[in-house]
Amino acid sequence: MNKIELTALEEIPLINEGDNLVEIILIALEKNKISLNNGDVLVIAQKIISKSEGRYAFLNEINPSPEANELSNKTDKDPRLVQLILNESKEVIRYRKGVIVVENNLGLIHANAGIDRSNIESDNENPRVLLLPLDPDKSAAEIQKEVLKQTQIKIGVIINDSSGRAWRNGIVGIAIGSSGAKVLSDLRGETDLFGNTLEVTEVGIADEIASAASLLMGQGKEGLPVVLVKGMKESSDMNNAKALIRKASEDLFR
Repeated sequence: MNKIELTALEEIPLINEGDNLVEIILIALEKNKISLNNGDVLVIAQKIISKSEGRYAFLNEINPSPEANELSNKTDKDPRLVQLILNESKEVIRYRKGVIVVENNLGLIHANAGIDRSNIESDNENPRVLLLPLDPDKSAAEIQKEVLKQTQIKIGVIINDSSGRAWRNGIVGIAIGSSGAKVLSDLRGETDLFGNTLEVTEVGIADEIASAASLLMGQGKEGLPVVLVKGMKESSDMNNAKALIRKASEDLFR
Protein backbone atom coordinates (compact mmCIF):
# COMPACT_ATOMS: atom_id res chain seq x y z
CA MET A 1 0.00 0.00 0.00
CA ASN A 2 1.30 3.45 -0.90
CA LYS A 3 1.53 5.63 2.18
CA ILE A 4 3.61 8.26 3.89
CA GLU A 5 3.77 8.92 7.62
CA LEU A 6 4.31 12.30 9.23
CA THR A 7 5.35 12.65 12.86
CA ALA A 8 5.83 15.92 14.71
CA LEU A 9 8.81 15.59 17.03
CA GLU A 10 8.20 16.40 20.65
CA GLU A 11 10.98 17.53 23.01
CA ILE A 12 12.21 20.34 20.72
CA PRO A 13 13.14 23.20 23.11
CA LEU A 14 12.84 26.89 22.40
CA ILE A 15 15.63 27.76 20.00
CA ASN A 16 18.20 30.48 20.61
CA GLU A 17 20.83 32.05 18.40
CA GLY A 18 23.77 29.72 17.89
CA ASP A 19 21.93 26.53 18.87
CA ASN A 20 22.98 23.36 17.04
CA LEU A 21 19.76 22.29 15.36
CA VAL A 22 21.09 18.94 14.16
CA GLU A 23 22.14 17.96 17.67
CA ILE A 24 18.77 19.08 19.04
CA ILE A 25 16.83 17.16 16.37
CA LEU A 26 18.86 13.96 16.80
CA ILE A 27 18.32 14.07 20.57
CA ALA A 28 14.58 14.62 20.00
CA LEU A 29 14.45 11.63 17.63
CA GLU A 30 16.06 9.48 20.32
CA LYS A 31 13.62 10.71 22.97
CA ASN A 32 10.72 10.02 20.60
CA LYS A 33 12.16 6.52 19.95
CA ILE A 34 12.27 7.17 16.20
CA SER A 35 15.08 6.04 13.93
CA LEU A 36 16.09 7.67 10.67
CA ASN A 37 16.18 5.79 7.39
CA ASN A 38 17.55 6.69 3.98
CA GLY A 39 14.93 8.70 2.10
CA ASP A 40 13.26 10.17 5.18
CA VAL A 41 12.59 13.89 5.02
CA LEU A 42 12.88 16.36 7.88
CA VAL A 43 10.60 19.38 7.52
CA ILE A 44 11.85 22.22 9.70
CA ALA A 45 9.96 25.43 10.41
CA GLN A 46 11.66 28.52 9.05
CA LYS A 47 11.27 30.22 12.39
CA ILE A 48 13.75 27.99 14.23
CA ILE A 49 16.21 28.22 11.35
CA SER A 50 16.06 32.02 11.56
CA LYS A 51 16.32 31.97 15.35
CA SER A 52 19.37 29.72 15.33
CA GLU A 53 20.99 31.95 12.70
CA GLY A 54 20.27 35.11 14.69
CA ARG A 55 18.11 36.71 12.02
CA TYR A 56 16.65 39.31 14.37
CA ALA A 57 16.14 43.02 13.89
CA PHE A 58 15.26 45.66 16.49
CA LEU A 59 12.86 48.32 15.29
CA ASN A 60 14.49 51.07 17.36
CA GLU A 61 17.65 50.60 15.28
CA ILE A 62 15.84 51.25 11.99
CA ASN A 63 15.72 54.71 10.43
CA PRO A 64 12.81 54.96 7.98
CA SER A 65 13.47 56.50 4.59
CA PRO A 66 11.05 58.92 2.87
CA GLU A 67 9.82 55.98 0.78
CA ALA A 68 9.16 53.94 3.92
CA ASN A 69 7.30 56.83 5.56
CA GLU A 70 5.13 57.29 2.49
CA LEU A 71 4.27 53.59 2.29
CA SER A 72 3.67 53.55 6.05
CA ASN A 73 1.00 56.24 5.68
CA LYS A 74 -0.70 54.23 2.94
CA THR A 75 -0.70 50.96 4.87
CA ASP A 76 -0.99 52.05 8.52
CA LYS A 77 2.14 50.08 9.38
CA ASP A 78 5.04 51.10 11.61
CA PRO A 79 7.46 53.00 9.33
CA ARG A 80 10.39 51.17 10.90
CA LEU A 81 8.83 47.84 9.98
CA VAL A 82 8.09 49.14 6.48
CA GLN A 83 11.75 50.06 6.09
CA LEU A 84 12.76 46.54 7.11
CA ILE A 85 10.31 45.14 4.56
CA LEU A 86 11.89 47.31 1.88
CA ASN A 87 15.38 46.28 2.99
CA GLU A 88 14.42 42.61 2.64
CA SER A 89 12.73 43.03 -0.75
CA LYS A 90 13.46 43.46 -4.43
CA GLU A 91 10.09 44.95 -5.35
CA VAL A 92 6.77 45.97 -3.83
CA ILE A 93 4.08 44.05 -5.73
CA ARG A 94 0.86 45.16 -4.00
CA TYR A 95 -0.20 46.88 -0.81
CA ARG A 96 -3.28 47.86 1.15
CA LYS A 97 -4.10 48.74 4.74
CA GLY A 98 -2.20 46.38 7.01
CA VAL A 99 -0.25 44.40 4.43
CA ILE A 100 2.55 44.85 1.91
CA VAL A 101 3.11 42.09 -0.64
CA VAL A 102 6.64 42.02 -2.03
CA GLU A 103 9.09 39.96 -3.96
CA ASN A 104 11.60 39.47 -1.18
CA ASN A 105 15.32 39.03 -1.63
CA LEU A 106 14.88 35.26 -1.95
CA GLY A 107 12.54 35.72 -4.90
CA LEU A 108 9.45 34.69 -2.92
CA ILE A 109 6.20 36.62 -3.22
CA HIS A 110 5.50 37.13 0.45
CA ALA A 111 3.40 39.36 2.67
CA ASN A 112 5.62 41.75 4.63
CA ALA A 113 8.76 40.03 3.20
CA GLY A 114 8.15 37.13 5.60
CA ILE A 115 9.05 39.29 8.61
CA ASP A 116 7.37 37.93 11.72
CA ARG A 117 6.63 39.03 15.27
CA SER A 118 4.84 35.92 16.55
CA ASN A 119 6.39 33.39 18.94
CA ILE A 120 9.53 35.42 19.62
CA GLU A 121 10.60 37.14 22.81
CA SER A 122 10.43 40.91 22.47
CA ASP A 123 10.46 44.16 24.42
CA ASN A 124 7.63 46.67 24.02
CA GLU A 125 10.15 49.47 24.38
CA ASN A 126 12.29 48.11 21.54
CA PRO A 127 10.28 45.55 19.51
CA ARG A 128 12.19 42.69 17.97
CA VAL A 129 11.18 40.94 14.75
CA LEU A 130 12.43 37.85 12.94
CA LEU A 131 13.60 37.85 9.34
CA LEU A 132 13.76 34.95 6.91
CA PRO A 133 17.07 33.08 6.63
CA LEU A 134 19.59 34.66 4.28
CA ASP A 135 19.81 31.45 2.23
CA PRO A 136 17.35 28.73 3.29
CA ASP A 137 18.57 26.33 0.58
CA LYS A 138 22.08 26.60 2.03
CA SER A 139 20.71 26.13 5.55
CA ALA A 140 18.89 22.96 4.44
CA ALA A 141 22.02 21.64 2.72
CA GLU A 142 24.15 22.22 5.81
CA ILE A 143 21.66 20.36 8.01
CA GLN A 144 21.43 17.47 5.54
CA LYS A 145 25.22 17.24 5.34
CA GLU A 146 25.63 17.26 9.13
CA VAL A 147 22.95 14.58 9.63
CA LEU A 148 24.76 12.40 7.06
CA LYS A 149 28.07 12.99 8.83
CA GLN A 150 26.69 12.03 12.24
CA THR A 151 24.41 9.14 11.23
CA GLN A 152 25.59 7.96 7.79
CA ILE A 153 21.96 8.24 6.72
CA LYS A 154 20.96 10.22 3.64
CA ILE A 155 17.81 12.19 4.32
CA GLY A 156 16.11 15.13 2.67
CA VAL A 157 15.57 18.46 4.40
CA ILE A 158 12.80 20.95 3.66
CA ILE A 159 12.46 24.32 5.37
CA ASN A 160 8.86 25.49 5.32
CA ASP A 161 7.10 28.76 5.95
CA SER A 162 3.51 29.94 5.85
CA SER A 163 2.31 31.84 2.81
CA GLY A 164 -0.90 33.18 1.36
CA ARG A 165 -2.06 32.36 -2.18
CA ALA A 166 -3.57 34.35 -5.00
CA TRP A 167 -7.35 33.88 -5.19
CA ARG A 168 -7.51 31.65 -2.09
CA ASN A 169 -8.25 32.33 1.57
CA GLY A 170 -5.99 30.81 4.19
CA ILE A 171 -2.27 30.38 4.53
CA VAL A 172 -0.49 27.12 3.76
CA GLY A 173 3.01 25.79 4.25
CA ILE A 174 5.42 26.14 1.35
CA ALA A 175 9.03 25.04 0.88
CA ILE A 176 11.42 27.99 1.00
CA GLY A 177 14.53 25.83 1.38
CA SER A 178 15.33 22.29 0.34
CA SER A 179 18.19 19.83 -0.01
CA GLY A 180 18.14 16.16 -0.90
CA ALA A 181 14.36 16.00 -1.27
CA LYS A 182 12.21 15.72 -4.38
CA VAL A 183 11.25 19.26 -5.36
CA LEU A 184 9.36 19.06 -8.64
CA SER A 185 7.84 16.09 -10.46
CA ASP A 186 7.68 16.83 -14.18
CA LEU A 187 4.88 14.78 -15.74
CA ARG A 188 4.94 16.50 -19.11
CA GLY A 189 4.98 13.93 -21.90
CA GLU A 190 3.45 11.19 -19.76
CA THR A 191 -0.10 9.96 -20.29
CA ASP A 192 -3.18 9.89 -18.10
CA LEU A 193 -5.55 6.95 -17.53
CA PHE A 194 -7.07 7.45 -20.97
CA GLY A 195 -3.84 7.83 -22.90
CA ASN A 196 -3.97 11.62 -23.14
CA THR A 197 -0.55 13.26 -23.13
CA LEU A 198 0.09 15.60 -20.21
CA GLU A 199 1.37 18.90 -21.57
CA VAL A 200 1.82 21.28 -18.64
CA THR A 201 1.66 19.18 -15.47
CA GLU A 202 4.42 19.71 -12.91
CA VAL A 203 3.81 18.71 -9.31
CA GLY A 204 5.37 20.81 -6.53
CA ILE A 205 6.32 17.84 -4.36
CA ALA A 206 8.34 19.86 -1.83
CA ASP A 207 5.46 22.32 -1.37
CA GLU A 208 3.00 19.47 -0.83
CA ILE A 209 5.26 17.92 1.83
CA ALA A 210 5.79 21.34 3.44
CA SER A 211 2.05 21.95 3.57
CA ALA A 212 1.28 18.52 5.03
CA ALA A 213 3.89 19.07 7.74
CA SER A 214 2.33 22.44 8.58
CA LEU A 215 -0.84 20.64 9.66
CA LEU A 216 1.13 19.10 12.52
CA MET A 217 3.31 22.11 13.26
CA GLY A 218 0.33 24.44 13.68
CA GLN A 219 0.45 28.23 13.64
CA GLY A 220 0.15 29.11 17.32
CA LYS A 221 1.60 27.74 20.53
CA GLU A 222 1.92 24.10 19.52
CA GLY A 223 5.72 24.15 19.77
CA LEU A 224 6.24 21.44 17.14
CA PRO A 225 8.65 22.96 14.62
CA VAL A 226 10.11 19.71 13.21
CA VAL A 227 8.21 17.00 11.36
CA LEU A 228 9.68 13.71 10.14
CA VAL A 229 8.24 12.31 6.93
CA LYS A 230 8.63 8.58 6.24
CA GLY A 231 7.62 6.71 3.12
CA MET A 232 9.27 8.96 0.56
CA LYS A 233 11.59 7.43 -1.99
CA GLU A 234 15.24 8.35 -1.68
CA SER A 235 15.75 11.31 -3.99
CA SER A 236 18.56 12.11 -6.39
CA ASP A 237 16.94 15.47 -7.25
CA MET A 238 19.66 18.10 -7.44
CA ASN A 239 17.15 20.96 -7.42
CA ASN A 240 16.48 23.05 -4.36
CA ALA A 241 13.53 25.22 -3.40
CA LYS A 242 14.54 27.94 -5.85
CA ALA A 243 13.25 25.65 -8.60
CA LEU A 244 9.72 26.25 -7.28
CA ILE A 245 9.85 29.99 -7.93
CA ARG A 246 8.19 30.95 -11.20
CA LYS A 247 10.00 33.51 -13.33
CA ALA A 248 8.35 36.93 -13.37
CA SER A 249 8.07 36.69 -17.17
CA GLU A 250 5.92 33.56 -16.76
CA ASP A 251 3.83 34.90 -13.87
CA LEU A 252 0.30 35.72 -15.03
CA PHE A 253 -0.61 37.44 -11.76
CA ARG A 254 1.89 40.30 -11.83
